[in-house]
Formats: sequence, structure tokens, C-alpha cells
Amino acid sequence: MKIFYAVQATGNGHISRAMELLPYLERYGKVDIFLSGANNSLQLDASVKYRSKGLSLFYTDKGGLNYPKIVREFAPFRIMKEVKQLPVEKYDLVLNDFESITSLACAYKKIASVNFGHQASFISPKVPRPEQKNVMGEWILRNYARATQYIGLHFRQYDDFILPPVIKKEILQAEPQDKGHITVYLSSYSDATVKHYLEPLKEFRFHVFSKEVKQPLQEDNILFIPVSKSAFNKSLISCKAIITGAGFETPAEALYLGKKLLVIPIKGQYEQSCNAAALKKMGIPVVNALDANFSAVFLQWMEKRKRVGLSLDHSTESIVSYLMHNCTEHKKDALDLLYPEFVFN
Repeated sequence: MKIFYAVQATGNGHISRAMELLPYLERYGKVDIFLSGANNSLQLDASVKYRSKGLSLFYTDKGGLNYPKIVREFAPFRIMKEVKQLPVEKYDLVLNDFESITSLACAYKKIASVNFGHQASFISPKVPRPEQKNVMGEWILRNYARATQYIGLHFRQYDDFILPPVIKKEILQAEPQDKGHITVYLSSYSDATVKHYLEPLKEFRFHVFSKEVKQPLQEDNILFIPVSKSAFNKSLISCKAIITGAGFETPAEALYLGKKLLVIPIKGQYEQSCNAAALKKMGIPVVNALDANFSAVFLQWMEKRKRVGLSLDHSTESIVSYLMHNCTEHKKDALDLLYPEFVFN
């Protein structure tokens, strides 16, 4: 079997998940990877056959999306060319982890595909949303990577096609410890902004994972550490608590390890607002931003002893097995209904 695996490289979560899934996918056939995006810190430890700048998100230094840069990097003519040239028709199975160019190529060529990953879960109305839904955010979640089939991942099984998170083997095999530090990963904030709010909390030690430093840098009660898989795993496994964005992979790993968790959703990123709503229902504190109220919220959070866990009823191997045995074939005449009125001259 020939498998086309499209991996979104905006952020690090998709890449981290791909590295866990790949060895099991390769048991079913030859896997060719399409890596799309231009805003990640981790490298995919695998051979990549196709690359693209894709449609990437970029962030300001204060916790929000950088809309001017997103617009500047948008290149419709490049995207149209890549859509036409991407050889999705040569594969027996197209797996798409929220990647738009692959989705457009499959629509253009009337090829069946499977949207497999966290974002696929949002096809279900049963998945938690914030009190005020965002119309454009909902549209993006449903249409950014359209497919003929969806298999989702989430913190809870909100629907029958949703599976538990894929947890890295280093985390699965770890013995959690508490060495007293607090792990911080807030990719949409600058080091200066993070330092401004953490430095006054003198009685606590912080490990801040940074895209700015090239080597570990100690500044008062804060150790800035370059983003790397091994360093982050080590810090997470041994931390007292973790502060991070409302993404999916890192909160899932923190919950699995039984760590105290506080999340700060990236402003304007609707998926993170949805994740925050789900985590809030689970009892996880959600903070809207790093601001003047942060110290009081932080101290109150640290005083609480309650921790929320995450139980897994599927291994990574069984998740891939479920995926491969539930990918359905679609006839060509049915694809016109699934991809209506798609014209790309």
C-alpha cells in the first residue's frame, strides 16, 4: 500500500504526533510525507518527500495572531500550482492532518482522503465550544482541510469517531517526578513578555521554553531553554506544574502525567478557544492572557491541590490499527457529492 501523509507544520503538535504515528503506519505500507507550513520549532525526524510553505499562522509577541504577516505570506498562485502538481492520485490512501493544500488537491482531482487528527473531531457538534461561537472559526475548522472521512482525537470521546490523544512513548513510559520547577511553553509570547510576568514570582522556579535563545540562559528565577523534544519531555516529566497554550498535545501529555495545568489560549485562534472550553469543563483553569491579574491567578492556582487526570483506552498502535481498518473507499461517482462544484482552471 502507498500512503500519502500530509502533516501540518504550523506549530509543533502535528509534527510531534506524526513522529509517534509513523512507525506504526509504515507497517501497512510505504509512507510518503508532505510537510506543509513555516512556523515550527521541532524538526520531523523522518524523510520528507514533499514540502510546502503551505498556509501558515504567525504570532505577535503578546499572545495573538500576526494577521499582517499571515496576509503577506499568503501566495494564491503558488498554492494553485501546488494543488495541481501534488500527486495524490498516485496513492492508495491519503491521510491529512489538517493540511489545506492536500485537501484542495484531493477535491480538485476527486480523490478520497481521511482527515485524521485533533481538528477532525470538530466536525462533531458534540465537541465543546466556547460560550460565544465564532462563525469564521467554525467555518475554518470545517473547511480548511475538507475530506471524505474524519477520524478525530480529543481529550474525551465526545462522539463515536473520536479517539484519545496520541501520547509520545517517552511520556507513556515515564515515571513522573516533582523537582519543584514550573514548565512554561507559551509560543505566542516573546521571552521579554513572559519574563515580565514571571520574574516577580520570586519563590518559584520556571523552565521557559523559548524560540529565541540558542542555549540555556538563567535569568533570576527563570531558566530559558531552547525548544527541543528531549529537553521539554525531561522538564515536563519532572515539573510541579505547567503553563502552556490551549493546544492539544501538550495539555494532553500534562494531564496524562497528572501534572497541575493552567492554559492561556492564543488570541484569535478559535481551535484553542474550543480546547479551552473542553479543558474548563474538565476543571482546568483557563486564563485569557498574561496581564496584571496573572500573579493573583497564578498564586491561587498553585494553592489548589486538585489535579485532573487523563485515561487512555487506546494505545498508539491500536489507534493506527483503528484508522487503517476504518478508512473507507469512495467511488468516483460519489465524490462529486462530497466535493461539489470544485473548479480549478
